[in-house]
Amino acid sequence: MMIVRLAREDEVPALAAIGLEAWEKAVSGVADAQTMRRVAELAFLSFLRSKWFSVSVIEFGGEASGWAAREDNDGHISDLWIRPAVQRNGLGSVLLAELERRILADGFEAAVIKTHSQNVPAIGFFRKHGYSISWLSTAYAPKLDRDVESVGMSKSLEEPAAQSGQQWF
Repeated sequence: MMIVRLAREDEVPALAAIGLEAWEKAVSGVADAQTMRRVAELAFLSFLRSKWFSVSVIEFGGEASGWAAREDNDGHISDLWIRPAVQRNGLGSVLLAELERRILADGFEAAVIKTHSQNVPAIGFFRKHGYSISWLSTAYAPKLDRDVESVGMSKSLEEPAAQSGQQWF
């Protein structure tokens, strides 16, 4: 059973561990994850300590198995991390749907994400959910000490009635 709920402050270390584990898988081939591990871990801990109250958590089998956030509470999805051992079970889809619902409820017409261009699984996941590539860029990433190609993706969000083709007069 999957449950989406808001994070609790006492979960910060566990959520950081989930993010770190998923991040290591996502940067494989782009960066030396072992060299960057401590920096990434501190970044997850810092972010979660300051933003835990706005993080959505998905539970699977009674335990936190992923989380997502909109760092600035706008239409940008800053984080969506699922523990690798439970990926491909629909958790990311459920969590993304909840984020999109909140983005729309907060008055934003589109959801936007960014990832590195070699993160083929993430790009495929978002494409499957209606996102399209909006931009490509290359920029220096100080944490990785190298240029990184990034992909920006977006999806126009609609009210449920508009999605089903219903019209109201």
